[in-house]
Amino acid sequence: MKHLKPKEAADFLAHDPTAVFVDCRSEMEFLFVGHPVGAMMIPWNDGPDWDINPHFVGQVKKACGHSTNRPVVLICRSGNRSVDAGLALESAGFTKVYNVLEGFEGDLDEKHQRGNLGGWRKAGLPWEQV
Repeated sequence: MKHLKPKEAADFLAHDPTAVFVDCRSEMEFLFVGHPVGAMMIPWNDGPDWDINPHFVGQVKKACGHSTNRPVVLICRSGNRSVDAGLALESAGFTKVYNVLEGFEGDLDEKHQRGNLGGWRKAGLPWEQV
């Protein structure tokens, strides 16, 4: 798995139209916190029990047109869940997996808040809230 900073990931996605951009956060995070423009939501785990999505790999494979050779760029809140999701994809045979470091909201600051120290949104990259 390769790791990209948010701006590097945005550049990579802009230059490779075959890449699939997957936001692996929960549905509530995707909808209410916001998400990168162009990202599709495929949760790695989700409420109410926060179990790992047993269909994650299959859903990503479907999004990739059933190919394991298309680039998959994964983003989560801070860049941690996306690593686990990426490892699962690699174990399933995906060959081009990329993790967005810092995620969508970045690390916690001294007040235990996100969005101030890094991430897609802090970098000023395109995002939306539905």
